[in-house]
Amino acid sequence: MKITRITAHRVELPLVEGAYHWSGGKSVSVFDSTIVCVETDSGIVGYSEVCPLGPFYLPAYAEGVRAGLCELGPHLIGLDPRELGVLNHRMDAALKGHAYVKTGIDVACWDILGKATGLPVCTLMGGRFGESVRLYRAISQVAPDAMAANVASYRQQGYTRFQLKVGGDPDTDIVRIRAARSVLQPTDRLVADANTGWTQHEAMRVVRAVADLDVYIEQPCATYEECLAVRRNTTAPFVLDENIDGIDMLLRAKADLAMDVVNLKISKLGGLTKAKQARDLCVSMGIAMTLEDSWGGDITTAAIAHLAHSTPEAFRFTSTDFNSYVTVSNADGAPQRENGFMRASDEPGLGITPKWDVLGPCVLEVAKSK
Repeated sequence: MKITRITAHRVELPLVEGAYHWSGGKSVSVFDSTIVCVETDSGIVGYSEVCPLGPFYLPAYAEGVRAGLCELGPHLIGLDPRELGVLNHRMDAALKGHAYVKTGIDVACWDILGKATGLPVCTLMGGRFGESVRLYRAISQVAPDAMAANVASYRQQGYTRFQLKVGGDPDTDIVRIRAARSVLQPTDRLVADANTGWTQHEAMRVVRAVADLDVYIEQPCATYEECLAVRRNTTAPFVLDENIDGIDMLLRAKADLAMDVVNLKISKLGGLTKAKQARDLCVSMGIAMTLEDSWGGDITTAAIAHLAHSTPEAFRFTSTDFNSYVTVSNADGAPQRENGFMRASDEPGLGITPKWDVLGPCVLEVAKSK
């Protein structure tokens, strides 16, 4: 089997809540998502979705996905998409960095492998652990009372994990955390996610002020060293996200005892192949994980579900159903939330079929090797 053609489509994903706000005054109201299609000479086509959280969250942006595919794609024509190790080696040799671009190819090739073998991706990634995957809900940054009300509302929908977007004024954030925790049950989990928004001294003030609460602290500062300093001065469970972008940083953080939970995003690492490598390493090191991506719709949610469902439950802290955050569905067959949980499809590959009337015209095509 050989890759014969790579195409992509652009789809806009408006938010159910109208806008999504996080640290530093950053916000997005409509996400620009790229649907990648990898075609083969056997007639099997694999699909994926890459959707950066705007251009100001990670070193990634929507137009960069499509520009990167035009640069990378010609080097991949003629490769066997089922040989994922060979594929990733070629991608890394042809294009330094740009993990989010490579994600579009890698995930689509996992979809092809599943279809070629007649197996769901989660089976190929290690098997299905448990009946379903527990979800969290991200709570957009607004006034403390409104955030607490949103937590209570989503709890009624079945969620028991909440990621509170803080990283603003420390005094206001302290009120936000206390207000949100007050509407939860003791068994619920609350993560205060600053998304790098606090300076070190601000983070120290916040963690000291909420030390009596059952709350996780996630990525309080911009640099790894600042986060480590805060980690060493709090007894709260600690989550790292933005700083962990590869195996080298994961190993460093483990050696430093820098976290209790790590957030693994598929497109931050470069696709399901490298996310699986990081996931398996975390399992062997005893580190729990949030398994997700930066953003997306139905196809991204399907990929998250397969990665999460193939992860042992003891190390699966939580995951995300991004398709419930947006008003546009871009594929049939994607996982749907049921009482705060989702499950990976039993169908071959990712188990999705793109909605072509939603995707619109092709925005790029790569069909010839250099």
